[in-house]
Amino acid sequence: MTFVSRFAPSPTGLLHRGHAFSALTAWRAAQAAGGRFLLRIEDTDFTRCRAEHETAIVDDLRWLGLDWETPLRRQSEHRADYQGALETLRELGVLYRCFRTRKDLLALAGGAPHADDPADPQAFAGGPAPIHEERQRLERGDAFAWRLSLAAVRERLGDPGALTWVEEGTSAPGIRRATPGRLGDMVLGRKDSGAGYVIASVVDDALQGVTHVIRGEDLVETTSIQRVLQALLGLPTPVYRHHRLLLDANGKRFAKRDRSETLAAIRERGVSAEALIASLEP
Repeated sequence: MTFVSRFAPSPTGLLHRGHAFSALTAWRAAQAAGGRFLLRIEDTDFTRCRAEHETAIVDDLRWLGLDWETPLRRQSEHRADYQGALETLRELGVLYRCFRTRKDLLALAGGAPHADDPADPQAFAGGPAPIHEERQRLERGDAFAWRLSLAAVRERLGDPGALTWVEEGTSAPGIRRATPGRLGDMVLGRKDSGAGYVIASVVDDALQGVTHVIRGEDLVETTSIQRVLQALLGLPTPVYRHHRLLLDANGKRFAKRDRSETLAAIRERGVSAEALIASLEP
């Protein structure tokens, strides 16, 4: 089987050192295996994604010396694939409508700052609203999210902990068991924007024949949900390599929301690609 890895950024901002490290790790793995490397633009969030950010992503990766198969895949051009998967999950009875707002969820979580963050230990798992309330809200046209019901998943698949994947990452290699309960009933889509990135990523990895998903260790928990989706949708399970995260001088991981220095800004300072790459090594 041909080794296939990918780098799948979202064009919601510019790339930083952490992105460079992840892209290089996936690209080098494909090169070492004599395999294929794909670039995928995960632009399902049409409210935040920008064409100019995609252009900048391509420019940054070329500056780093990376190459990839063309044409690249843009998720915004394949929404029907993800909606089909979302509809399949709905027909399987493992989704429910959640009308709770972020304010509601914060209150339920006791004011936790990231109550609906997939990485938050207080992730929501409260189930659907009563039938009469749901009917009233639908009649009013209220916005809602589609959540994956872990209770329904257990009825259909049995213990999700029986689902496993091969982990080749540096922190804990071996056979890993899925622990989706840590994320609660995760949001997989919304009424106004359709299927989200978690479904889109699983569908695309299968459609593109990705054999090795190489990404940051901050996404280990999300892998459990994606493993459940693979089982529900009858999709293959790639090998996963979750690599270490780069940290800044304050010990925080590089992140767009923290306005980490971008690759474009580094390039403007006259730093060469070779020098930057050398600085990313352990």
